[in-house]
Amino acid sequence: MSLAGKVVIVTGASSGIGAATAEAFAKQGSKVVLVGRNETNLKATEAACKAANSKAELLSFIADVTVDAERIINTTIEKFGQLNVLVNNAGVGERGSILDIDVDHFDRILNTNLRAVFLLTKFAAPHLVKTQGNIVNVSSVAGLRSFPGGLVYCTSKAALDQFTRCNALDLAPMNVRVNAVNPGVIITDIHRRSGWSEAEYATFLEHSKSTHALGRVGDANEVADAILFFASDSSSFITGATLPIDGGKHAMCPL
Repeated sequence: MSLAGKVVIVTGASSGIGAATAEAFAKQGSKVVLVGRNETNLKATEAACKAANSKAELLSFIADVTVDAERIINTTIEKFGQLNVLVNNAGVGERGSILDIDVDHFDRILNTNLRAVFLLTKFAAPHLVKTQGNIVNVSSVAGLRSFPGGLVYCTSKAALDQFTRCNALDLAPMNVRVNAVNPGVIITDIHRRSGWSEAEYATFLEHSKSTHALGRVGDANEVADAILFFASDSSSFITGATLPIDGGKHAMCPL
């Protein structure tokens, strides 16, 4: 995939899709910057990267993308001298409709899922122009379809998809590509972190088998594979794309 030696930032690398993606890049010989807020989990990701490739060059970075975007980019450049790939994966979700959410809820989701991506992209873009690198944003099927109880999350991901397309057009003349993956239900911790009980989550996963055309939910490694594809030369003629990794959920009537 021509990713050996590439400098890659993966935000939200302490769990789920981010952790799987960081490990996959390390296995390919990339120099990986692991960004996350949970130090214990981030160390586990670092260990997994080392297990996948004992020679992997890593930089673990405890940071909050909503306030540390410029520091993340600057530290990466100081350490490795360049940047080839930015994976904007960090994201949060909370349930609620317009009747029960407040402005703090709205700001909390948008600050992480959209504003932080804007800042990271803004600070990273000049370095990506130098390397003719690329950006992969981790969106969601919720950016392509509407779901009850997900007003702010769906809005943030729909905006991220448009942000992806607009940046793709702006950066194409500099040969910088920008794409997004749109996962369906993937087994990660995002639902638990948003307040779901174990029983609620188990019920949701079982129900989700019927809302995905392939009859199952997804695995983080399946999303990581698509991210690596977009980041590699294998997708050199693809930009502005939003790719569902969702077992066909985007093609079904939402339930």
